[in-house]
Amino acid sequence: MPAERADPVVTGIGVATGFGYGKQALLDGLMSGRDIFTLLSRPGRANLSGQPPFIGIELADPPSVLPQRVARITGLTGQVGASVLHEAWHEAGLDDVDPERIGLIVGGSNLQGRAALEAHSAFAAGRRVVSPHLAYTMFDSDLCGLFTSLFPIRGLAQTVGAASASGAVAVLEAAEAVRSGRVDVCIAIGALQDVSAVELRAFQALGVLAEPEMLPGDACRPFDRQRRGFVFGEACAALVVSRTGEGYGRISGAHRASGNRGPEPSLDGERRVIALALQGAGVAATRIDYVNAHGTGTPLGDETEVAAIMASGLGHAWVNASKSLIGHGIAAAGALELAATLLQMRAGRLHPTRNLADPMDGPRFVRDEAVACEIRHALSLSFGFGGFDTAILVQAP
Repeated sequence: MPAERADPVVTGIGVATGFGYGKQALLDGLMSGRDIFTLLSRPGRANLSGQPPFIGIELADPPSVLPQRVARITGLTGQVGASVLHEAWHEAGLDDVDPERIGLIVGGSNLQGRAALEAHSAFAAGRRVVSPHLAYTMFDSDLCGLFTSLFPIRGLAQTVGAASASGAVAVLEAAEAVRSGRVDVCIAIGALQDVSAVELRAFQALGVLAEPEMLPGDACRPFDRQRRGFVFGEACAALVVSRTGEGYGRISGAHRASGNRGPEPSLDGERRVIALALQGAGVAATRIDYVNAHGTGTPLGDETEVAAIMASGLGHAWVNASKSLIGHGIAAAGALELAATLLQMRAGRLHPTRNLADPMDGPRFVRDEAVACEIRHALSLSFGFGGFDTAILVQAP
């Protein structure tokens, strides 16, 4: 019988968060635990007339990696994505890889809601000249076209949508493409979710968005008993998944459907993907040193995740929530938090969880200060509306 293929390895990372562009900015910001939450102000996302403002995190302008003629017809999602892909590409040394053996998976759907709202509003207000580029840039797959036109990627290219688990599913699909031999390298991107004020208002009506009743820096409270919902944060991440190399660590994992249509989490579903990830890697729960939790700060979401962690025999492992510092990137979240997991593994330190003043019972939370930790095995959890459950297991080099 043929030998089993080894799990693929992450050999390059590119990130953008409110802490800045690049891995070092993210790692330094996470370890500092500093507050970067504020009032959202982008056109199309700022507070609607007569309504209180939204709180969250917005990015600085991305480094310019696009030709000027391309930048003119590329929205924020594409510009930021090109920047993080540039960082990951060059760290992994992909200029030396056959383009036919490089693939791309973009995680996310309905990614440019703010741009769409602005275009619709201008048309409704009487502006009848519509950009012809809107005919193709409205598709999420345009990001595949953009990135493959900028970088020599000539293997597979596609998008995947799994709500807040989109970035994690993109990583797992990239890993499967490498493991199966379809390509030797596959880049997974958790794309920037450029939400509009209308979409944020819908999250608020659903009862999952933190109300602006307190200072911006106090509102995002994963696993705290006073949590009131998630807080949006612009973000993007790219991870290069390769067949060989030492890199940051080997990855495997699972994603499954729990059978829920709406926002309700599934304890059985979350337990199942954790068990499948452990089983697939041949790693006992007792060997997990660290869990990067989904940790949105929603009342039911955090309650369900804590129950899943404890029921899976992970009560001994350190747990923190990256969203407490960088907000919820929605489509980008799973990929970005896996990047944060790998960076912490390499640094041998775990970042604090902000606003964890009165933690829920059970897990071994990293609270208000970073802690030293040798991480040999870690789990990164990501769950999305519609019953998307994922768990990615990382093994140190």
